[in-house]
Amino acid sequence: MEILKTVEQLRQWSRAQRCHSGEGIALVPTMGALHAGHASLIRAAAEARPGRAAVSIFVNPTQFGPNEDFAKYPRTFKADCALAERQGATAIFAPSVEEMYPAGAATFVDVEGLSDRLDGKSRPGHFRGVATVVAKLLNAAEPDLAFFGQKDAAQVAVLRRMVNDLRLGAKIVVCPIVREHDGLALSSRNTYLSSEERRQALVLSRAIRRVEELVAGGERDSESLINAAYAVFAEEPAVRVDYIELVDWSTLLPVMSATPGTLFAVAAWVGKTRLIDNAIIA
Repeated sequence: MEILKTVEQLRQWSRAQRCHSGEGIALVPTMGALHAGHASLIRAAAEARPGRAAVSIFVNPTQFGPNEDFAKYPRTFKADCALAERQGATAIFAPSVEEMYPAGAATFVDVEGLSDRLDGKSRPGHFRGVATVVAKLLNAAEPDLAFFGQKDAAQVAVLRRMVNDLRLGAKIVVCPIVREHDGLALSSRNTYLSSEERRQALVLSRAIRRVEELVAGGERDSESLINAAYAVFAEEPAVRVDYIELVDWSTLLPVMSATPGTLFAVAAWVGKTRLIDNAIIA
């Protein structure tokens, strides 16, 4: 497995793979601290493009707010490389901040409208940072497939719009949420939780399951579903809800009723850790 440090090295690797095989490559953008959820993305990428799956590992400073956890975000590069290789990755792109944001860089990608909804409303500037770094990665790697997890469903909506608007040529592939045995959605930030906070965090997946049960039973009204989720969160008063929303997945705008493909999304603070979860209405 190759370790690539510069945009030019990544671009040359990608073009060599395409020249040799006559087919495209797959890219899995990550911030490292890889877990089983990331492993599922890398496996999917490696199965789609055998021998031509690249994983980027870059903690992107522009998607963190001034009071967020950039400095303490977990960095486990050696373990990340081992996991990625086991899952079939053939290249790791691990650039420096200076490589991704040259001195004096003043160009950013802002997906207007979507970037101010859900997590973008709670974290101003977050999606601008995400869209900018993913645009840079897609430009450098020139993949035909880019893999993301459903857990970051709002991010997926922003990136789909960006890719379409800019005609970047990559298809966004979304893989299912991977959960712990008790239902907690896997996240690199789960490592921040104390044992008591870990227990409290299960309220997110319980709220999701409750809504799925109600939808399966025939409930479609948005207000009823959201109120039911709030009732579940009330069981854990120490957990502070950020948002509970039923939205159109393509626009992230609220909808009146649950229809197939609707996104039900929640975010909450467990102690000092912000967690997200969601379900796509079937």
